[in-house]
Amino acid sequence: MSAVSVLVVDDSATMRSLISAVLRRDPEINVVGTAADPLEARAKIKELNPDVITLDVEMPNMNGLEFLEKIMRLRPMPVVMVSTLTQAGTDVTLAALEVGAVDAVAKPAPGVPAQEAFGDLAEKVKIAARSRVRPLEARAAQGHEGAYHADPNHVLAIGSSTGGVEALLTILSAFPADCPATVVTQHMPASFTKSFAARLNKASAAQVSEAEDGAPLKPGHVYIAPGGDAHLAVSGGRCRLVAADPVNGHRPSVDVLFGSVAQMGRPMTGVILTGMGKDGAKGLLAMRQAGARTLGQDEASCVVYGMPRAAFEAGAVERQLPLSRMAPAILESCAARSAAPQSVA
Repeated sequence: MSAVSVLVVDDSATMRSLISAVLRRDPEINVVGTAADPLEARAKIKELNPDVITLDVEMPNMNGLEFLEKIMRLRPMPVVMVSTLTQAGTDVTLAALEVGAVDAVAKPAPGVPAQEAFGDLAEKVKIAARSRVRPLEARAAQGHEGAYHADPNHVLAIGSSTGGVEALLTILSAFPADCPATVVTQHMPASFTKSFAARLNKASAAQVSEAEDGAPLKPGHVYIAPGGDAHLAVSGGRCRLVAADPVNGHRPSVDVLFGSVAQMGRPMTGVILTGMGKDGAKGLLAMRQAGARTLGQDEASCVVYGMPRAAFEAGAVERQLPLSRMAPAILESCAARSAAPQSVA
């Protein structure tokens, strides 16, 4: 496999140099050029045809989000956003992930040694190079057709990672106000999850919030796992934040969430969306074996078909669907009129 070619776009000469140096440590990455603003970047994209762009959020002439929207409309390609951990930087980065950026990394805080900066940037760039990027116009959700009659006892669990911001926005924006009690683990840094929940809350008729320990599971509410220090689980009809080691390299882990839902003894649906790796496959299988309906995002609509593939190959996925059909299928599965699920051995 040839090296991944990367164009580094940042208005700071120091940051361009640092990002380039970090990426060049990886023999599988070739930094083919740098650009100080979107206008220069546009010319470099045409000249160099990079596999991936790293893109600063705040730049002169045109901010990173505006430039990303143009890229995704006119020349879709993998983009990794590079942002400051300010509130404004976080909000713009989340908007960029919704538009179609594959992933994001935070700029190092002042005083962080260069050798420690951007610890996972190279890996995210290589994942981005293997991702599927679609034109912005192609992202259209299908609303739920027909009346939805809530089952107040049903619990919906969703797991996602790379590409999950866009996927969750697509699904939750189609949910009615009386959606099933929904718990979500999205692999995301701690600094992003509260803002992410707030953005989803504005886009959805349901009430979306960051999960708190002890919060009761209620229809019409969606609970997003906080990033960083704990896993989201459910027990006794409530959210539980469990301090424990990472599972599958993640905290929060989708497997932890799914495994806890499998033990609830209530009607349940499990959904696994786009993401790298295998987190969630074991837990989703446990849910299916306990009688849950289980859905997986199909390969063609995933940004990264890793987690759904692992779950499908493990026998955990009952049906694979494109993202555009996922929300109606979820609501049908969770509705009071849906048939009882069939457990598998």
